[in-house]
Amino acid sequence: MSAAPLSVLVVDDEAPTRSELAWLLDQDERIGTVLQAASGGEVLDLLDFTPVDVVFSDINMPGLDGMQLARVIARLPQRPQVVLVTAYDEYAVDAFAIDVVDYVMKPVRPERLAQAVGKCVGATAAQAEPEDERIPVERGGVTRFILRSDVRYVQAMGDYAELHTPDGTHLVRIPLNTLEERWAAAGFVRIHRSTLVCTRFVSELHMDDGRCSVTVDGTSLQVSRRHTRELRQHLLQRGEI
Repeated sequence: MSAAPLSVLVVDDEAPTRSELAWLLDQDERIGTVLQAASGGEVLDLLDFTPVDVVFSDINMPGLDGMQLARVIARLPQRPQVVLVTAYDEYAVDAFAIDVVDYVMKPVRPERLAQAVGKCVGATAAQAEPEDERIPVERGGVTRFILRSDVRYVQAMGDYAELHTPDGTHLVRIPLNTLEERWAAAGFVRIHRSTLVCTRFVSELHMDDGRCSVTVDGTSLQVSRRHTRELRQHLLQRGEI
């Protein structure tokens, strides 16, 4: 099965250059949606509401330049890939230090751009959800195994974590911080100091007078103020709301 077409966002403060790059990308069958932005700030505003797979960014722009933009994107919970497109080669070493996928020199040659798109396809595939995990749980002297994919949300219980699944709750001696790190790639995010949720099971997101909550399997869970923006962005990036 072929991979889904990539959605990309082209950012350059010079409209003719931006339009030309967008046109070249639109000719590639591996590319689906092509969006455009005129500044780094506009990119961040768009990413709040529109998930994309790759950002193709110029470096020398007024305000937030391409290098600064790449650093901000690198801190997003579900970050798009970044390809820097520039007429200057002196930023190359610093660019790869912040984990950009590719560094394309202007004027952009179609064959070089196609190579960059290929790298993006590979990098996006590498972010696929990892294999499922079997977690041993004990009850009444019997050890059974549950799958991580069955866990809807997790709540801290001291040094233990309570795993909530369709067939009940299960207590395991694993700190919540450990599960947060281990299961991040599987879509688990912290919504409160004592709660992790698997975002694919979030059916509703509620905002009421500045307070946020989510519904998971019919259960309403409170989202702390410090985690509200991150959760909302995570859900948008994954296309889950």
